[in-house]
Amino acid sequence: MAQHVVASADEIAEGGRKIVEVAGRSIGVFHINGEFFALRNRCPHQGGPLCEGKLGSWIEASAPGEYDVSRANEIIRCPWHGWEFDVRTGQSYWDPQRQRVRPYAVQVASGERLINGPYVAETYAVQVHLNYVVVEIGS
Repeated sequence: MAQHVVASADEIAEGGRKIVEVAGRSIGVFHINGEFFALRNRCPHQGGPLCEGKLGSWIEASAPGEYDVSRANEIIRCPWHGWEFDVRTGQSYWDPQRQRVRPYAVQVASGERLINGPYVAETYAVQVHLNYVVVEIGS
């Protein structure tokens, strides 16, 4: 698995996202409720830019006129045709048995780990104060 630094953690505001190009793939990185998630920026329906869509919540009705809202900003809606996907897992809510979007593992790594980790070709004396968002891409 290859890991790619895509942003500093404070670069993606809470509730925000950043679209990045990683290993030839367009990927949306989301910062939701203090966690980071990454999805392929391509709707499986007709190839729309999924990660540019609106984020919403999960709404369930227990009876007419009664509803519960949960999972705030964890559902992404494709801007082309409205297909909805779970930002955490990539699961489709239109066709959960056959359609899904590829999710990618995301971690926040300290700058110190990155300086001393496998990302360095040459070393120089530096001080690191930030954390970085790292997306893992399988081969």
